[in-house]
Amino acid sequence: MKQHYSLKKNSDFRRLYDKGKSAATPYLVLYCRKNRLGHNRAGYTVSVKLGHAVVRNRVRRRLREIVRLNREAVRPGYDLVLVARSRAVDAEYRKLEQAYLTACERLGLRREAQG
Repeated sequence: MKQHYSLKKNSDFRRLYDKGKSAATPYLVLYCRKNRLGHNRAGYTVSVKLGHAVVRNRVRRRLREIVRLNREAVRPGYDLVLVARSRAVDAEYRKLEQAYLTACERLGLRREAQG
């Protein structure tokens, strides 16, 4: 089982917001930047404006699971920050997942299909 690495430090989030590339979808905004580590690290931002703790944690759990299940579809060596938008609260899981993959595609993070 592969290790899941996450971003925790405020400085890492700030660096991505300031110097990273971003792609926006109706459900989320994805920031990315190369990290020279050989693996991806992900961080999640869900604003208090989206709802109470239960709502925010549900959105965060869904985003974490989407990143985990699509780990092989994304090229390694990047720091990622996913910022949930207000539509993410009521969105179906499949729509959130499609939004994530679309944002990765726009940023050039998707691996080519092997076949």
